[in-house]
Amino acid sequence: MAKPTANVPQPELALYAKLVATHPEVELKGAGMPYTSLNGHMFSFLTPAGILALRLPDAERESFLRRYQTRLCEQHGRVMKDYVEVPAALLRNTRKLGPYFAASVAHVASLKPKPTKRAARKPTGKGSK
Repeated sequence: MAKPTANVPQPELALYAKLVATHPEVELKGAGMPYTSLNGHMFSFLTPAGILALRLPDAERESFLRRYQTRLCEQHGRVMKDYVEVPAALLRNTRKLGPYFAASVAHVASLKPKPTKRAARKPTGKGSK
């Protein structure tokens, strides 16, 4: 679980951690902004206001927006077209939110993994220039 931070409300962080724990293959990351990612693709995060943003595939996203009368997530003045804002009441209901989180995990698992961005190692030893 992410370390407690002053950047997000603790009750929402606890609910988010409970949701993430339903998928042992997923780890809650980030101290300043808690998030989840798989194969280099972020698929959920908790905003400083305590709003859970969830990345969903097209069909589930449209259905979710209609069913829960919510909107696409907006961060730093930019609409994040793949992410929906999860209503607070739904965040409190892990059982109901679980299938959407599972769809999000499955969606990013189906994407091509992003390459890691590791710095090239400098040669060491007598033979290096």
